[in-house]
Amino acid sequence: MHTSTTSTAALEPWSIEQLQQATQGYWLNDKKPAGQIKRILTDSRDAESGDAFLALKGERFDAHDFIAQVAAQGCEIAIVSRPVDADICQLVVEDTRLALGQLGAYRRQQNPQLKVIALTGSSGKTTTKEMLGSMLSRLAPTLVTRGNLNNDLGVPVMLLELRPEHQYAVMELGASHQGEIDYTSKMVQPHVAGIINIGTAHLGEFGGRDGICRAKSEIYAHISETSIIPAANDFAETIRAAVKTEKSLSFGAGGEVYASDVVLDAQSSSFTLNTAQGSKTVQLPFAGEHNVENATAAAAFALAIGIGLDDIVAGLEQAVGAKGRLNFIPHKDYLFIDDTYNANPGSMRAAAEVLAQQQGIRVMVTGDIGELGSSAAIEHYKLGRDLVSVKGINFVVAVGEFAPAAQEGARSTQYGKKMQAFLNQEQALPFLIDLIETHHPQPMSFLFKGSRFTHMETLMAALMEKL
Repeated sequence: MHTSTTSTAALEPWSIEQLQQATQGYWLNDKKPAGQIKRILTDSRDAESGDAFLALKGERFDAHDFIAQVAAQGCEIAIVSRPVDADICQLVVEDTRLALGQLGAYRRQQNPQLKVIALTGSSGKTTTKEMLGSMLSRLAPTLVTRGNLNNDLGVPVMLLELRPEHQYAVMELGASHQGEIDYTSKMVQPHVAGIINIGTAHLGEFGGRDGICRAKSEIYAHISETSIIPAANDFAETIRAAVKTEKSLSFGAGGEVYASDVVLDAQSSSFTLNTAQGSKTVQLPFAGEHNVENATAAAAFALAIGIGLDDIVAGLEQAVGAKGRLNFIPHKDYLFIDDTYNANPGSMRAAAEVLAQQQGIRVMVTGDIGELGSSAAIEHYKLGRDLVSVKGINFVVAVGEFAPAAQEGARSTQYGKKMQAFLNQEQALPFLIDLIETHHPQPMSFLFKGSRFTHMETLMAALMEKL
């Protein structure tokens, strides 16, 4: 599986006994490696002497095919679910996918000093995680989920990077099916955990928001100290019913940790953070009301794990957004906002509000949203209708298979002329260049956003190159 997951820091080595104990596997022909194992890898390209290569099998790939290759690279150990004809020590387990989870869980149990936060939600997970990482890593070594390593494979890969000096871990948990968060949160064993929100991401897999709420609420079964609840979400009561811990803390409007005196600027915001420990003003280097909400969520998680208000505020004020998450890029006389990391209907609407705050002619360039199942066409229709209705947005350029559905939605309003639909990026690029030439020398602000698979950053880069 070609996802590079290696870290530069020296990891805790494994003994062959630990490897066998964690996975309950057996050594093929009783042939065991000598010495310690420096790390466990799932990417064959990085495997070398001292590593154990864990061969995952997916729907479209089988890493058992790469075992001869990793042996040639000097790797002496493979963790397999079936013996392979290769000159390498093989630890045979029932299922390598489950073995990866067992190894992650084992590493977590070996670090009892760790204070763990786990969070899930339909949108804002990554930004909230980055804000928490900013707060906690100021105080002590902290492990924070990298990129989108938040599923049943990514979570154990992150746990394998735990080292004795880590005092905190912030784990983002995603769900693409029922039972996944139950599996990963049991592995992570969080002290403090909860849901940030229930939106419309992954509607297809869960058959509606009730299903999404059920899947995300699995996180509450494995918390040892405090459960975090989004007070302002319309599923707040359903979420409360899932809480098993005595202690809980709610955030957002009507919650115990909330924002007041909110001021939204073009590229930042400020607000008063209100908590049981007191109130403090926060100068947040993130734009948009949704990021103020993410900041109050991060504050609630941090308070529940015992972080003081001053440290929370300092962490929020120093936080840096993840790549492709509302990054502001001035280029020539134009502003480009890179929000291409991912998209769901809620985050798309939130991004439009941020664009509406910017200078000059405001152009929103959207790619398709994935994982909406049978509701994809209607969700894109509603999105088209809503985006063109945002006051301050001058043009919406929809790109992709569902762009015509978005355009139909736009045409159901009096603002239909604001939207142009294109089936691919090649068709959209000349229109965007033309738009710039038509409005020159006026200032313009562009925001690019779409689901990961649409690679909207490619279109953004192509336009920037033409300027």
